[in-house]
Amino acid sequence: MRLATSPAPGTPPARSHSGPGGLGVRFGDTLFHAVEEDKWDDAVAAARARGSAPVPLGSVPAARLHVVVQKGRLFQQEHPGVPVLLDKGRYLVVDLGPEEARKCDHGDLPCYAVRPLADFTTAFDTRAPVAAGSARPEVQAVVDRIVRAPYEADLTRLVEFGTRHSTSPQYAAAAKWTREQFKGLGFATRLQTITVGGKPSQNVIAEKIGSGAAPRGVVIVSAHLDSINIAGGPAAPAPGADDDGSGSAGGLAIARALKDVPNTHDLRVVLFGGEEEGLFGSRKYVGSLSAPQRRRIRAVVHMDMIASLNSPAPTVLLEGAALSQVVIDGLAGAAATYTRLAVQTSLHPFNSDHVSFLDAGVPAVLTIEGTDDANHNIHSDKDTLAHINWDLALDILRMNVAFITQSLEHQ
Repeated sequence: MRLATSPAPGTPPARSHSGPGGLGVRFGDTLFHAVEEDKWDDAVAAARARGSAPVPLGSVPAARLHVVVQKGRLFQQEHPGVPVLLDKGRYLVVDLGPEEARKCDHGDLPCYAVRPLADFTTAFDTRAPVAAGSARPEVQAVVDRIVRAPYEADLTRLVEFGTRHSTSPQYAAAAKWTREQFKGLGFATRLQTITVGGKPSQNVIAEKIGSGAAPRGVVIVSAHLDSINIAGGPAAPAPGADDDGSGSAGGLAIARALKDVPNTHDLRVVLFGGEEEGLFGSRKYVGSLSAPQRRRIRAVVHMDMIASLNSPAPTVLLEGAALSQVVIDGLAGAAATYTRLAVQTSLHPFNSDHVSFLDAGVPAVLTIEGTDDANHNIHSDKDTLAHINWDLALDILRMNVAFITQSLEHQ
């Protein structure tokens, strides 16, 4: 296949084909083209007719073209010799044989996933800026409660545990500390025992019951409390400031903002253990819910890495599936109305706890920092407060709390 890139059109294509014998996959503002050799001249002529001549990248057999979805640079750190044909941070197009790809693939589990390019039409979309809606005063009042000082204090405390490896004493102490914080905000709390690598760990669950008649809906805010240092092992320093202290401190910030705001539906904040080892906490939590309990869930807003600025403009990626499109649209609307965030969207969920909910048919969305130039520090001792961008984190939290506030109302 002859390869090329071109600027993406304003509207995402409904199909992946960019012309006879060709495949075009959207990566934000870029289309990646793979065109059969004998169709190349026709494809170039068609592209020029549309006013966007492709930039050639060479030739690679179709079976070797794969998309990597990664957290940070974890795929590239583990497989530095694999040729990267297109680098969009969280998303890569790589030259990798089918058998090699199967061996590399981590599936839905943390780190990265590898899929054939042909599986994609749009890897992710960069949404065009939309006019801000009218901010509702009662929602704006809650948004204004998301401020730096308490968020920074909570994230600093989480980093001070040194590591939050899921089966470590430090993790148990962090779980106890976060549970106490939720209790202090008036939430009912409990620990859910999980097993990670044959050893015990915990999920932290906090709840604020709504005033509506049963069966009420439930809105879940989630993050993962654990951290990891892949190179150093379980006892090595793993401050986990961005991954995912930023999301866990965000759960506390949202609880603090909503602690005395009337809610018709139930608000539940869940901090998972065992995410880094394979989504153990979220899979246990979702598996413990009965079918009627799962049906009560109106939305899950998951936060994983919300505090590293990797692109010129503050950007958030909203990653879900078709069943969570309404949640994606609601979050994007909140971003336009209450923040300065640029918004990317993807319907290819991988690599974090939202997948556990989606697999069970629950509408969930991952909110994660935009990664046009991805984060290199996670899963190491370098994931420290020095790399935190407070303004980005606060804007993502403001988007989330605006959407959550409205979702807790009677509808």
